[in-house]
Amino acid sequence: MKKFFSLLLALTLVLSLAACGGDKPADTQAPADTQTPADTQAPADAPAEPADGMDALIEAAKAEGELVVYGSCEEDYLAVACAKFEELYGIKTTYQRLSTGEVQAKIEEENGNPSADVWFGGTTDPYNVVAAKGLLEPYAAENASHLLDDQYRDADGNWYGIYKGILGFMVNKDELARLNLEAPQDWDDLLKPEYKGLIWLSNYNTAGTAKLVINTMIQKKGHDEGIQYLVDLDKNIEVYTKSGSGPSKNVGTGECVIGIGFLHDGITQIVDNGYENIELVIPSSGTSFEVGATAIFKGAKHPNAAKLWIEYALSPDCVDQAQDNGSYQFLVIDNAKQPAQAAEFGLDPDNVMKYDFEDAKNNIETYIGEVMSALGSAADDRFQTE
Repeated sequence: MKKFFSLLLALTLVLSLAACGGDKPADTQAPADTQTPADTQAPADAPAEPADGMDALIEAAKAEGELVVYGSCEEDYLAVACAKFEELYGIKTTYQRLSTGEVQAKIEEENGNPSADVWFGGTTDPYNVVAAKGLLEPYAAENASHLLDDQYRDADGNWYGIYKGILGFMVNKDELARLNLEAPQDWDDLLKPEYKGLIWLSNYNTAGTAKLVINTMIQKKGHDEGIQYLVDLDKNIEVYTKSGSGPSKNVGTGECVIGIGFLHDGITQIVDNGYENIELVIPSSGTSFEVGATAIFKGAKHPNAAKLWIEYALSPDCVDQAQDNGSYQFLVIDNAKQPAQAAEFGLDPDNVMKYDFEDAKNNIETYIGEVMSALGSAADDRFQTE
């Protein structure tokens, strides 16, 4: 019996110690280096990631149910791109076609409370100005993995490229023959006195195309010589149109004899509108190119629908529609179908000058002011804004 009570007492002590050991002391918790330090977390201004995968993003976008697009590409392409997005996702999609300069001015005025969610098309120079002012929303797009090169994306995810356009001249062959003139073959040819009153260009204040012309001349010739070139060119310019595609739309009719702009706009006039009297000229000393982009506005009312738009814009669902709707730019994603018409007219997406995007981004507003100041009142009546 005594032996039994000794065993019972020993068992009671063991159980008591085990119970006391159930609470782990504070100094036995996981070491600090297995926890996530604050300095390894994503910075507050890092591009937003897709919401838990594409399926979740689609559902979140559908819940918002609406998207508003400002488009700076041609309206036919803009319309079908928006209609396709609405068809694919059941999200009501409305749009307004504005030049890049108009969108820039509108977004700056609205200052973080935008009346649209996304920007689609148009050259990146105005995008960069708006991004520098913190008015675009960075986003890490999954479909950006299909971009052909890093030059087609903003390093901080503020915008992504969707197409590439070559800058050049469009001329009316019939009018030049009537005037007994040869077509200009290079930038300096445009300064010849025989072309006085025959040249159209777009407005430096409203058109991304014209901003690209400024940057191109400064990068090709140097700052002072580039500004002087534009002053000299002004003597031969008859009209400055609001939109970059404005000159191309008047070459076939002969109202504009020589138009400066993107050559894919000239292809549209030849192929879609039947103006076979138009000749395309790639400047012999070299030319530059645009990257047409898309972006989300800071403060967008439908942020998930806006992110879904970026994914869509970087897909064949969107960009392959361009060539069927009068837009023949080179596409910059690896799974897109390139427009055969661009190559047929001799355009080469790689035969362009090395363009300094950083200089353009940092200085274009200054350059515009300098050009307008140098022109003075000489061009005031010819700069169209409507």
